Amino acid sequence: MSILENIRSHRDLENLTPKDRTVLCREIREFLISQVSQTGGHVASNLGVVELTVAIETVFDTTKDRLVFDVGHQSYIHKMLTGRQAEFATLRQFGGMAGFPKPSESVTDAFVAGHASSSVSIALGMARARTMQKEDYNVIALIGDGAATGGLAFEGLNDASVSNEPMIIILNDNAMSIDRNVGGMASHLRQVRTKVRYLGMKQHTKEFLSKVPGGKGISRFLRSTKDKVRRMLLSETIFESMGFTYLGPVNGHDTEKLIFLLQSAKDMNRPVVLHVTTEKGRGYAPAEEHPKLFHGIGKFDPATGEPLSSSAPSFSQAFGDTIVELADKNEKLCGITAAMPGGTGLLDFKKIYPNRLFDVGIAEGHAVSMAGGLAKQGMIPVVALYSTFLQRAYDMILQDICMLNLHVVLAVDRAGLVGEDGETHHGIYDVGFLRQAPGLRILAPASREELKKMLTWAVEEQSGPVAIRYPRGGDGAYTDADWNAEKTAITHRQGKDGAIVTYGSLVNNALDAANILAEQGIDISVIRLADLSSNDFSNLENEMNGITNVVFAEEASSGIYDAVASELGENHRFTCVDLGKQYVPHGSVAQLYKKYGLDVESLAQKMKEVLGK
Repeated sequence: MSILENIRSHRDLENLTPKDRTVLCREIREFLISQVSQTGGHVASNLGVVELTVAIETVFDTTKDRLVFDVGHQSYIHKMLTGRQAEFATLRQFGGMAGFPKPSESVTDAFVAGHASSSVSIALGMARARTMQKEDYNVIALIGDGAATGGLAFEGLNDASVSNEPMIIILNDNAMSIDRNVGGMASHLRQVRTKVRYLGMKQHTKEFLSKVPGGKGISRFLRSTKDKVRRMLLSETIFESMGFTYLGPVNGHDTEKLIFLLQSAKDMNRPVVLHVTTEKGRGYAPAEEHPKLFHGIGKFDPATGEPLSSSAPSFSQAFGDTIVELADKNEKLCGITAAMPGGTGLLDFKKIYPNRLFDVGIAEGHAVSMAGGLAKQGMIPVVALYSTFLQRAYDMILQDICMLNLHVVLAVDRAGLVGEDGETHHGIYDVGFLRQAPGLRILAPASREELKKMLTWAVEEQSGPVAIRYPRGGDGAYTDADWNAEKTAITHRQGKDGAIVTYGSLVNNALDAANILAEQGIDISVIRLADLSSNDFSNLENEMNGITNVVFAEEASSGIYDAVASELGENHRFTCVDLGKQYVPHGSVAQLYKKYGLDVESLAQKMKEVLGK
């Protein structure tokens, strides 16, 4: 029987020898690759924190000690070591184990974690709660060097450094988040990594002095002046300047050294930063060679690392191709991304126009405010962000873009359901909050061709702010580009019995539902809203052509339905099918469509119910 099979808790880990832990780390990697190859998930990031997680779970009891992950996609090893090995067959599957920490799943999951840069703030809140309630437990924040570029991380560090609250901030430094890290923090950490390894030198000095005559006296003198000596040998880090006790950098794959330093940090009883350097994808050659591919991957062949399914042309690729074409014609166009040039389709733009692509790190608010500055001075910035991360820039959209009616284009990727990443990543709130911004046009293409047409219009013909929201993945059956700037609503199928009104790529389900109903002798219209920003629904009223019974389907929570029904409800009987007010769990998009009544068969059935048939 393997060692891993016998690990269920902190107590099981405490009894292991150093040799046992070496074997355990090897078994964890084998288990991880075997399991995730069947389900898909985050591979490279978890391979990089095997030894670190074993050390953390050995020193701390996460049933009471609070381990706060930042983003949390690297929590698989934590889940393995806290009694959830048997659930890995259901990882990120509908109804199964989540791919991120989830307190409802285990008491050892201290907090939900899906967006970056919040761990230090959350951990500080927990530490202060512990102090005020006179309780006894440890608080640890595990933050990556990519997440440490976010402004919220700096806010948390600034407060934690002067709090005097005993807490440990583990900086997992692998020089990558999804794409290569950028910015001042990344540069600072690169410099720190190349310095003399102060802690190692100090240990060797101590061992040497213990063996020479008079060495103990010299050692006492050095200990009394250690700060001065250290600063002579190693320039002060940003963390020390802020007031933290700083340990590191240390090899994040040396389990025994990590255990020693974590125990030392635990005993210091003050705010400590432990800087560990790790290798993303460690121990699995395909992930080491292609860490970006294995950041988040579908099912793959564990022997070769090759994905088991090829990716179809996507909306993101269409966006990337189009922005390059537009930049060829207009030197004022520039692109902005928040640490995700690959995910948003901007890699070709980055290669061709490196001086016109600004990767600001995990700092969405800064990205949008900077776009405002660019636009105010005559440039045309296109800001490519996932819908779920655009939420972090809401204030900047209102204050720094729309208030001055600036020509900024927001490319809102991954709008709608995104599948297995779940609650923290679904892009289902942007319609509701973007509609609150005065003067912002909100366009919803239903095909890649329509995205290209809308993006071209937004850059070349519009003078104010525009948001274009599009889904993850590629086209459905509808691949045309019927839109023009004057058409806020488009009829795809004309019928007389009722209508399904929707927007975006959900029109594919609506059209298929209409075909099912047609076979049963029910003739319905399918109408799509292409512009979601206006409160003037006269165009939609005309397209409905007197139809009374309307099913309004939207892949959103608190989207546009209320505004439409309020305006047109006097002449039409609306029934809404949307994602409701609750958080949407993880699962495939098809499964979630079915759960919320947005799949083809459910839409057809809902239309029949509305028609009394």
